[in-house]
Amino acid sequence: MRRPVRVLIAKPGLDSHDRGAKVVARALRDAGMEVIYTGLHQTPEQIAETAVQEDVDVVGLSILSGAHNTLVPRVLDLLREKGRQDVMVLVGGIIPEEDVPFLQEQGVAAVFGPGTSTEDIASFITGRLRGQECRS
Repeated sequence: MRRPVRVLIAKPGLDSHDRGAKVVARALRDAGMEVIYTGLHQTPEQIAETAVQEDVDVVGLSILSGAHNTLVPRVLDLLREKGRQDVMVLVGGIIPEEDVPFLQEQGVAAVFGPGTSTEDIASFITGRLRGQECRS
């Protein structure tokens, strides 16, 4: 029996607004995924360590502070260093369109901006993981 998809929702940096992250976390839970929410003010190191300890399939980073081009690559580098380059990394928040290609080149699977439906996020995750065996 396969276990549910495990998702880590994290708020890196000094951003203090987490309503969107909580809405996404609840929607993914309602879609049958196991969701861990780290809370506010997480460092990239804390996020990567939690991703490894919790054995997640997906890391969702919610960033509204404008520090995405610094924080996201650091999280990705740390996941690679810990041997978890298999983790799908998603970014949500206020991300200028011109920054999306850079984030995708770094390894981000998708960027979801304001107004994205939670159903679209859940469908993206399940669609990407369909056919891949989630680790048990």
